[in-house]
Amino acid sequence: MTWLSDNPWLFWLGLALVLVAIETLTVDFTFLMIAGGAVAGSVAAALGAGFPIQVVVAVVVAALLLFVVRPVIRRRFMDNETAHGIGAPGLVGRTARVLEPVTEHDGRVKLAGETWTARIGRGGRRLEPGEDAVVIAIQGATAIVSASVPTSTLESSDPSVR
Repeated sequence: MTWLSDNPWLFWLGLALVLVAIETLTVDFTFLMIAGGAVAGSVAAALGAGFPIQVVVAVVVAALLLFVVRPVIRRRFMDNETAHGIGAPGLVGRTARVLEPVTEHDGRVKLAGETWTARIGRGGRRLEPGEDAVVIAIQGATAIVSASVPTSTLESSDPSVR
């Protein structure tokens, strides 16, 4: 144990490695930021700072990383635009390509890389192959879809709404 007290920087480095290992399980960038603080504590120990100073350095650096760097990294790596959730609720709102005519009773669409049985929602118009549709609900293994609104239609609408 005297070896550890003679080399406190190794304690901090070991702690950083354990935190990085935990990060691989969570992938939330929290433990990675705390590991950065432990590395800073290791550097402080290697430079001869006392243990209280090492702890302060580790805590300050970890806090800075958590509140400054982590939000930037999360925005960069967590693509919220395509993060639709898991399962059927995650498909609602996504665009599907019509493969076979979609009516009130039957049809086929390509949704999330898979072929789905589909039907149009109440009051919707028949969709033809090649058209895009928006998923408005999932009922069992059937996607309920409606015609997607083309961007050109939105642009030509009332300018006061823009």
